[in-house]
Amino acid sequence: MAAALDHRDGRPRPRPVARLWNRQLHAYPNNPVRYTSLAIVVLVTIVLYYEQYLAGGVATQILRDVHMSFLFYVNATVLASVAGAIASGIAGLADRYGRANIVVAGVLVTSLLVLVAVPAVHTQWPFAVIVVAIGFVEGIILVATPALIRDFSPQLGRASAMGFWTLGPVIGSLVVSATVTPTFKGARAANAFGWFWEYRLCGIISLVVFAIALVGLRELSPALRDQLMVSEKDRLLVEARAKGITAAQLQEGARNPFKQMFHVDVIGSAFAISVFLIIYYIAVGFFPIFFQTVFGYTASQANGMGNWFWAFDAGGLIVVGYLSDKTRVRKPFMIVGGVCAVVCTLIFSLHSTAAGTTKTYAATHVFMITILVLLALSLALAYAPWMASFTETVEKHNPALTATGLAVWGMIIRVVIAIAVFIAPHIVNTVTPLVEKGPVLQGYLADRAPINTTAGTTTVGSVSTAVAGHAALVAKIQAEGATYKDQLTTAAAVDPQTLATLSTNPADSAAIGTALREIAQKRGVSPAQALDDLVALSKVPKAVTTLFSTTAPKALGAANFAALVASPQNPQLATALAYLAANGTEVSKAAADTAAQWRNYFWVAIGGEIVFLPLVFLMAGYWDPRTAKRAAEEHEARIAEEMAALHSTV
Repeated sequence: MAAALDHRDGRPRPRPVARLWNRQLHAYPNNPVRYTSLAIVVLVTIVLYYEQYLAGGVATQILRDVHMSFLFYVNATVLASVAGAIASGIAGLADRYGRANIVVAGVLVTSLLVLVAVPAVHTQWPFAVIVVAIGFVEGIILVATPALIRDFSPQLGRASAMGFWTLGPVIGSLVVSATVTPTFKGARAANAFGWFWEYRLCGIISLVVFAIALVGLRELSPALRDQLMVSEKDRLLVEARAKGITAAQLQEGARNPFKQMFHVDVIGSAFAISVFLIIYYIAVGFFPIFFQTVFGYTASQANGMGNWFWAFDAGGLIVVGYLSDKTRVRKPFMIVGGVCAVVCTLIFSLHSTAAGTTKTYAATHVFMITILVLLALSLALAYAPWMASFTETVEKHNPALTATGLAVWGMIIRVVIAIAVFIAPHIVNTVTPLVEKGPVLQGYLADRAPINTTAGTTTVGSVSTAVAGHAALVAKIQAEGATYKDQLTTAAAVDPQTLATLSTNPADSAAIGTALREIAQKRGVSPAQALDDLVALSKVPKAVTTLFSTTAPKALGAANFAALVASPQNPQLATALAYLAANGTEVSKAAADTAAQWRNYFWVAIGGEIVFLPLVFLMAGYWDPRTAKRAAEEHEARIAEEMAALHSTV
């Protein structure tokens, strides 16, 4: 039985099993097929960025549980970006060998790495190797996916399509925030390796998306995708041209692909968006760490801030893409978005320094949400039109080399990411002590431990500033307790206020009577013995009495002071003191310095946003909607003439 023929181009349709790898469409697809493929590409992109960004959402837990320093974590991320840059260059081959099969195979590989490999690691080096492997594979796929978006979207709908594609990194980040937030609120937060669950969940979701892509993803044949298509009205002409294109012509058009893309407008615009998005890279990789170490947010609260940022970024991308296509211009959106991003990042940076460690979650989250929402909208305002304009800039040189142009962008952006991430621990060197040692200090200064602070704060920075004073105070109590052990026990039986009265007026008969009754009752001794104990206590130097009666109870809390008096040399207290003495100063200094260091890092991002603005002028596209409309009308007239000429020769 002969194979069924495609109703559009007369070619035999591949058998159902063969469709799993034979994905080419030789006729431009109708809208249902086109939109289905576009939706699958967006879904794949979301999952890939979800995999890539998950580490940032649980970074503080990974650093602690895998015994990894912040510097090592950053260097692993840098290597992953470098691997992605190398892979992006390889992805330029998608112009020759197609895009869809690369995407499907890559999603399967990353899904298995996330589902199986990451949860199996318990030390830093295996984790780093897996992160680099994921970065390499994703470097290939994340060039092929925007190439598919370009193939299925004519120029007049390109910004909307690219806006949806750009939902990949944004919704990927939003999914990280949304899944991590309830995890660390719930019971799994008590599990030291609870972040493993996040990777297993991500891997399962990724495999589901792989199955969808395996069955449903299609791509245009080289003869179709290598042509410039301005609007859907060009479809018939594009198909007619494709029938006359030979394999030799296709090969000739793709000769020396990277040489054809090495132009100032392509490289300059790719560099522009790369440095513009430094603040975006910071948000993805470091915002949870930033909010936890500077403002003392919990992991759940820190990732909750991301929910607002990514949600508004996602909505903004769709709206801006639509408006850019409607007005037929890109550059005005990019300029306005760039200027707004500079202003918002500057405000965010200055507020972070001003607040430092003195603000709590309740005091900062409303303002921070507001400025993050405005920043997200600013990034969306620039990025969706940029993606459309960049592909149009590439098409101006050779529409057959879209993947190669995107590979150039992929290499540049990953090199910039690597540099931006690499410098992070050299600018912000306070993260490791705050993340690794801060929580331990919090434990020692919490109410459940033998040392605590009465300030009622939960921030690492605020607590750590009291470390040195508490350690010295408890050490002094221990030393005096060894000398005046019996008198200390007597003092613990007397109400601190009574001791304070006797310290001021030893002859106060009412205070003496109260003290004798309390000593007799609490120590279970006779009135005569209680009197002897009180006399012995009166011979203790006044400085020591003040320490017992006023200084220590006030600083440590009455309950903790009583526990300390009852067992001044207990092992738990000794461990706490040793840790406080060894690490208290370092953590306290880190807490004091961290806000200013993060501000300096944000200023690097502001510099990138400023560099972006003049490079917009290199790109293809119009400034004036009226000029763009006239150009579109002239193009339609040329298409009509060419179609008429084709019909006349048939």
